[in-house]
Amino acid sequence: MTEAAAREAQCHCGALRLRCEGEPLKVSLCHCRDCQRRTGSAFSIATFFPRKDVTVTAGTAKRFTRGSASGQDVAFFFCPDCGTNLWWEPARLPALIGVAAGAFADPDFPMPEQAVWCEDQHPWIRLPDGIVRHERNPVRR
Repeated sequence: MTEAAAREAQCHCGALRLRCEGEPLKVSLCHCRDCQRRTGSAFSIATFFPRKDVTVTAGTAKRFTRGSASGQDVAFFFCPDCGTNLWWEPARLPALIGVAAGAFADPDFPMPEQAVWCEDQHPWIRLPDGIVRHERNPVRR
């Protein structure tokens, strides 16, 4: 068995960088209004890695914490120079770190397997076949 390669994510200016070992555990597209505001786009694409597999390799991030629809806080980390929100730590998933998929700048990055908060989806967005849709967050089992 071969070990998956590490992935490098970075902010827009390159001052803040992460190293993520292996493949993401989950890739999720989110339509919620908070993600729309955070990204300045119609949705966000989050990749989730085990906390132990993510290392800051360059720079020092600024932190912003807010509540979420789950009722638990999410801490967002961004570059103080260019403002890119590179990763976040959701209290409801304490073993995971979310990393912005676009920060990998990899056209071969895995496609999202789910879309969440579809009740906030813009009507002109068409999702690819095969994505599981959730009107809000999926129920944790």
